[in-house]
Amino acid sequence: MGAYIIKTPDIGEGIAEVELVAWHVKPGDMVHTDQLLADVMTDKATVEIPSPVAGKVLALNGAVGQTVAVGSELIRLEVAGAGNVKTDPAVPGAAQAAPTAPNTQPERPLAPTKIRVAPSIPGESDSLKENDISCSSEAVASSLPPATVGAGATVERPIASPAVRRRAWELGVELERLTPTGTGGRVMQADLDAYAQRNPGIAAKPAIPTAAAAAVPRVLAYAELNTQQEIPVIGLRRKIAAKMQESKRRIPHFTYVEEVDVTEIEVLRERLKTKWGTQRPRITLLPLLARAMVLALREFPQINARFDDERGVVTRYGAVHLGIATQTDNGLMVPVLRHAETLDLWACATEIARLAEAARTGRITREELSGSTITLTSLGALGGIVSTPVINHPEVAIVGVNRIAERAMVQRGAVVVRQMMNLSSSFDHRVVDGADAARFVQALRGYLEVPSTLFIE
Repeated sequence: MGAYIIKTPDIGEGIAEVELVAWHVKPGDMVHTDQLLADVMTDKATVEIPSPVAGKVLALNGAVGQTVAVGSELIRLEVAGAGNVKTDPAVPGAAQAAPTAPNTQPERPLAPTKIRVAPSIPGESDSLKENDISCSSEAVASSLPPATVGAGATVERPIASPAVRRRAWELGVELERLTPTGTGGRVMQADLDAYAQRNPGIAAKPAIPTAAAAAVPRVLAYAELNTQQEIPVIGLRRKIAAKMQESKRRIPHFTYVEEVDVTEIEVLRERLKTKWGTQRPRITLLPLLARAMVLALREFPQINARFDDERGVVTRYGAVHLGIATQTDNGLMVPVLRHAETLDLWACATEIARLAEAARTGRITREELSGSTITLTSLGALGGIVSTPVINHPEVAIVGVNRIAERAMVQRGAVVVRQMMNLSSSFDHRVVDGADAARFVQALRGYLEVPSTLFIE
């Protein structure tokens, strides 16, 4: 038996260290090739690290939430054969902290790792899609060398993503039995589906229980509770916290709240829905708000800006790159609707829906999360009456949408029921004067209360 060290992969882009956000194994576990071992995170990308070999976990280097250097020892396995490090013969199964010795067996590159925007949740790794971004510390999957079997004999190792290998393992299917249809002989999820249809008798192994599925102890009414739980702030949640702290520390916020009568715009939405049905994308309030913001920002270009407070320079933008604050299971993300000024109502609705889905499923790219010039945030029905949204630094403004509710309003001396909504918007008082902020919000109100003006140039 020998020891095999898996090092923290080089993710590229000059990254020297990563945050360890999850372990999927523990010392003593037996792991198979391509089994998911750990998740590490940089910026807003989570990289899943699979095992390049089968063996037994000897040691894990680092605790969840700790920062580890690229190239440092991440995990140590006990494997059949010589491994890739020398071991101390006086201590069976233990590895010396000695320099790596020349490997007596061919060492294949680390299997391709998966990059996701959101941190991994235990038990969800096989929900990844095959079109996720893949990378490798040394080579892509198609360049993996054949695995050695005995003396002088080799067998080609099937090419497949970790998600496909895990599902095949759960189904009890050997990948060698499948006919690959992917590029370069890559085994795809569809190949597994086709095999399962031809062999309906195969049974999946019992699913791995997740923390959410664990039994919850019953709590008696009025029983005294003395439990407490410490939850480390790590991964994306830590980065969100740092971003919010930086925004509040740097930016002197002020919030301006105005109520808007959205009765007419809700009538318009219903008419569009009735006319087009499923032939065109469903129009929510967000595309209409995006259009109103595009028009209002033409009148107030100082609000569509970013402030570099270290250089003391405000950059105003003609293009409206609208950040859409989106709540996901892993925290708040702000995908960017690029060049909102060029999109009609349906194109805007389609792109907003696509970005939101990509953010919630972890398939969004870094480019789609950067470069916004102003942000729109809404909690929908949970929007409350008033909010004080935090500006997305280094922008200078954010428009917050509160919930729509029926209220009794006075119009021309009569009390009528109208659908009302508050806009709670925050501004950087170093750059935006209070009067300009108020005029900007009033311009938004004007467009929303008379929706026909949204389509008049």
